[in-house]
Amino acid sequence: MLDITADIVRSLIDEQFPDWRDLPIVPVPRQGWDNRTFRLGDELAVRLPSAEGYVAAVEKEERCLPILAKHLPLPVPESLAIGSPSPVYPFPWSVRRWLPGEPVDSSPAVDRTTLARDLGSFLTALRDVPTRHGPAGGQHSYFRGCHPSVYSEQVETALSRLGDAVDVSACQTIWAEALITAWPLAPVWFHGDVAAGNLLVDDGRLAAVIDFGTCGVGDPACDLVMAWTYFTGDERKVFANAVGLPLDTWRRARGWALWKALATMAGLSSPDPEGFQTKVLVQVLADPVV
Repeated sequence: MLDITADIVRSLIDEQFPDWRDLPIVPVPRQGWDNRTFRLGDELAVRLPSAEGYVAAVEKEERCLPILAKHLPLPVPESLAIGSPSPVYPFPWSVRRWLPGEPVDSSPAVDRTTLARDLGSFLTALRDVPTRHGPAGGQHSYFRGCHPSVYSEQVETALSRLGDAVDVSACQTIWAEALITAWPLAPVWFHGDVAAGNLLVDDGRLAAVIDFGTCGVGDPACDLVMAWTYFTGDERKVFANAVGLPLDTWRRARGWALWKALATMAGLSSPDPEGFQTKVLVQVLADPVV
C-alpha cells in the first residue's frame, strides 16, 4: 500500500490540472482499502488507487460509469479527468464530482428498513441496464459475477486453518449448496462491492452508490451479501423481496458471504482487526434469508 498524502495530491493537481491549483485539498475522514480519496474544493474529489492491483479499475470506471449513470435511479460517481503517473505517484488517478451524503455505516440516522427496500430497488435497476458494453466478470472484478466455486480452494484452506474455531460441518453444507446452483439467465450488471461504506445516505435515505471498481456483467449473487454484513432480521426479508431474485441466487449469495468471512478470518484476505467478518459468519450460519 502506498502512503498517499495531501502533499502528493497537491503536487499532482498543480502539475497536471493547474486550473484547480487554488482549490484546497483535504483527505476524507474515512478512507477505503482500494483507493485513497481527497476533497478538492467543495465540488470535486481526487481518487487514487492505493496499490497496483487496483489500477485497472480507473479505466474501467471511466468507461462504465457513464453507461450506468444513464439508466440508474440514483447518482453514481462522475469522472471529470484522468491524471497520469508521475515521479511522486506511479499510477493513473481520477478527479470526480463530489457526491454529497454520508456512508451508511457512518450515519446515525439511517432508516434501515427503507434502506433495504431502496437498495433492493437499485440493484433491480442495475440488472436491467443494457449489458452490451459491460465487461464479463473475471480477474478485474476479483471474480465477482462469476460462480463462487472459483474460491473453493480458499474455502477449503480457510476451514483447515480455522479448525475448531468454526463450525466446519455447517460451513461445508452452506458452501455445497452454493456450488450446486448457477445463474440460468443472460448475464446482468453487478456492482461487485455492495457494502455499507459504498452507499451514501442523505436524511436517512439512500442517496448515491459509489465505488464501481469491481463492477461487471455476470451473476448478480455477489451483490446480495449486505443481507448478512449489514441487515438483520426482518430487514433481510424486506431486502430479499425488493431484490426479487430466486432461492438459488440466494444460496450462491450466502456462499459469497461465507467465503469472504472465512478467508478474512483465516488471514487469506484483507486485515480485519475489529473482527467484523467473525460477526458476519455468525449471521451467515444462522440465517439463509430465503
